[in-house]
Amino acid sequence: MEGFLYINKPAGMTSFDVIQALRKATGEKRIGHSGTLDPQATGVLIVALGKSTKVLPYLLKKDKTYKATMQLGIKTSTGDIWGDIKEQEPIKTYPLQQIISVLESFLGVQTQIPPMVSAIRHQGKRLYEYARENVEIERKPRPIEIKEIKLLDYNSPDICFEVTCSAGTYIRTLCEDVAAKLDTIAAMSALIRTQSGEVSLSACDSLEDALLNKATLHSCEQVLSAYPSVKSDQVTDIKNGKSLSLSTMDELVFLRDTQGEYLAAYRRQSDGSYKCERGLW
Repeated sequence: MEGFLYINKPAGMTSFDVIQALRKATGEKRIGHSGTLDPQATGVLIVALGKSTKVLPYLLKKDKTYKATMQLGIKTSTGDIWGDIKEQEPIKTYPLQQIISVLESFLGVQTQIPPMVSAIRHQGKRLYEYARENVEIERKPRPIEIKEIKLLDYNSPDICFEVTCSAGTYIRTLCEDVAAKLDTIAAMSALIRTQSGEVSLSACDSLEDALLNKATLHSCEQVLSAYPSVKSDQVTDIKNGKSLSLSTMDELVFLRDTQGEYLAAYRRQSDGSYKCERGLW
């Protein structure tokens, strides 16, 4: 089986749970997703099957859009309301313009310290595995970019906002950082991924439909249509990973054969040539 499923991940399941369920339903061993969603989060989860999994590194780097809700006056061990309560404060109220100004102050390139409950690896283990053992690992700040952020609703103690951000941005951490600028504490209380790259929530199928083989299977051509591509008859050279001279100036380009099938991802070098970065056959 080959292609992509756009799944609206249900709450109460990890992204890995979704993969395991689909692996069992489809019988396909090669299967992966384009970015982890928290167990209680819902929304867009792009799942690749078969050789289409070779495309996932490029989808992982795409921007994401989320609708998030944060609850003021509470701090937890996980940064969301499902963790152990570590601290509580009296609920403060704020003028709408103050909240809007604080949210907008996060626009642009910045750094963020990943939470201990993230899936980042440290010495062969995920950070959340250390967290379960009550072991704190020092984390270095990572570069992120907030492309858009806007207030959707404020009903004390809850602030609901929408954010479009670079891959690797942790919304639970953003909630805590927003609260700090409001001189209080907070925990994320809801999260929906509404967009992942070019895929919106409206294009997603339910996991139930996918398990019953009722979901749309999207082709590699559909998923990669937003990327620059070049057709070539040099199939043997491409499959041998040979560097090529291409009539394009794009940094990353996907090469296809004359029938349109995707063969490989090539990246532009300093001398203007293109080097094979990943085969897709």
